[in-house]
Amino acid sequence: MSVLNTTEIMDLIPNRFPILYIDKVDELVPGEKIVATKNVTINENYFQGHFPGNPVMPGVLIIESMAQVASILILKSEKYKDKTAYLGEIKKAKFRKIVRPGDVIRFEVTMGKQKSNMGMVDCTAYVGDKKACQAELTFIVPNEKRK
Repeated sequence: MSVLNTTEIMDLIPNRFPILYIDKVDELVPGEKIVATKNVTINENYFQGHFPGNPVMPGVLIIESMAQVASILILKSEKYKDKTAYLGEIKKAKFRKIVRPGDVIRFEVTMGKQKSNMGMVDCTAYVGDKKACQAELTFIVPNEKRK
């Protein structure tokens, strides 16, 4: 059973099809940790042009997916309620396993240091029990409320 479904995710972050990459949130401790899932299907529009005949999920979209999960974690914190989180920096990104249609990606994101309207999260993407990608992301949350 999920903690947040797709509709609830869209209430938190501004991403929509075809740029919403998270299907559900499985675990959530606001301001601390989140676990979310993406089902990778051959119907994803990026597979039409990314290695046709040998479909591989683009690494940049794995990073974007991690940023979306991190945004959910951040915006569920009372401090950042009704705001928008923006990706500020990507550090230590490593791609360890190819992600293909049929895979299920499990994202685990933990909150790191926070300072004012900025912070850092540690992100790991797994396919099964194997690490597919990991990165440190910095986020920025402007003071204005989301429209």
